[in-house]
Amino acid sequence: MIQKHCWECGAALIEKPLEGEGIVPFCPVCGEYRFPMYNTAVSMIVTDEKTGRILLIQQYGRPSYILVAGYVNRGESAENAVRREILEETGLHAGRIRFNRTRFFEPSNTLMCNFTAFVSDADRLHTNREVDRYSWFSPAEARRNIRPNSLAAAFLNAYLDEIGR
Repeated sequence: MIQKHCWECGAALIEKPLEGEGIVPFCPVCGEYRFPMYNTAVSMIVTDEKTGRILLIQQYGRPSYILVAGYVNRGESAENAVRREILEETGLHAGRIRFNRTRFFEPSNTLMCNFTAFVSDADRLHTNREVDRYSWFSPAEARRNIRPNSLAAAFLNAYLDEIGR
């Protein structure tokens, strides 16, 4: 059980069966089931509309390339988070976006929602302090350069497989 205490009263949660749901955290003080809470984030395969090249970034002193990503703010749609995160981290404007898939990432208790975002202003790229380095790659180069065995690689490879690249 990830959530240990009730977010309403602070009491320790217990595990209790709920018909049709299985074992669910339960607050014995409030008398309410407390379904697990988790973070929601977006990751993006940022693609230059003109060239088909894919943007990969390096962050936080790590040497491997990953996808642009960020958390969804409270009250924000995932689609708006895609556009906001791309603009914040790269200065680029996402035009068309395409939902790809989701996957739960246990280490950070986060539901990752993956999108492809197409940009037409790739030549205007200017990163913020969150990005150490970046590079545009062909789809084949992106496959070779993304962090191996990562969620970013799983998203990228699934998308490229799907579109036949």
